[in-house]
Amino acid sequence: MMYEQIAANKRKTWLVVGFYLILFLLVGIGLGYTVMDNAVAGMVIALVAGGLYTMMMISQSTDVVMRLNHATEVTEYEQAPQLWHIVEDMAMIAKVPRPRIFVIDDDSPNAFATGSSPEKAAVAVTTGLLQRLNREELEGVLAHEFAHIRNYDVRLQTIAIALGAVIAILVQFGSRMMFFGRSSRRSKDDENGLAAIMMVISILAMILGPFMSTILQLAISRNREYLADATAVEFTRNPQGLISALEKISNAPAMEEADPQSAALYIANPFKKGNDEKDSWFATHPATSNRIKRLREM
Repeated sequence: MMYEQIAANKRKTWLVVGFYLILFLLVGIGLGYTVMDNAVAGMVIALVAGGLYTMMMISQSTDVVMRLNHATEVTEYEQAPQLWHIVEDMAMIAKVPRPRIFVIDDDSPNAFATGSSPEKAAVAVTTGLLQRLNREELEGVLAHEFAHIRNYDVRLQTIAIALGAVIAILVQFGSRMMFFGRSSRRSKDDENGLAAIMMVISILAMILGPFMSTILQLAISRNREYLADATAVEFTRNPQGLISALEKISNAPAMEEADPQSAALYIANPFKKGNDEKDSWFATHPATSNRIKRLREM
């Protein structure tokens, strides 16, 4: 059951990524056609801008995310002995290098992982997580974060965020340029109405691009959470630890120090708590009750 769930979630995630790339190219084509009368040029500009911005985000993701969330690095064992031990143990179990360790001064229990690869990864936990959870529950949470590291989820999420940002920039640029008018097209396309049809399609792509981008980002996040839960059980052989941790996290107050752009990275939504029975298309995470249900079925 567990391995079937892992395989299914991987297939779903890459399907969503495929849709994301198609959307990205459509927005580029729309920009090129509406602004330059050249769809190919718009697609090339989108690919170049997206590639450069994504590489920049990947190279600096750990330090940027930790600064945004006001995290302090743990550099010595004495600063957090139990956390240090669990991280070392999980690194051996997951067969990845020991990541950098950070702590966020916040009473709400939560955690996340980030980094461009297992070799450059980092995990962050709140002081509330260390205070409220016992060792078994901490192991479940950290196993979940190590699953994100081993499965390269953090890189995937970084790429999705970067592409979403580029889509927003391209759409904003295209919208402003349209106010100044676009170049006149003088061809048979104008006579047979094809130009008008292409213009409508391009404008729709630019209008719906940012909205669909957000939906796909959230879909990636939700799918990877289910996969990380299943992988965490593979690491610990103990679903009850993660189940208990999720229950405590869902019943705790919202965080104060979390950065909105990093919300999808956390093990649970740091701003909205609850145990909804259904997953929402507009949620960064699956409903906690659904995650617990799947864990109990393993």
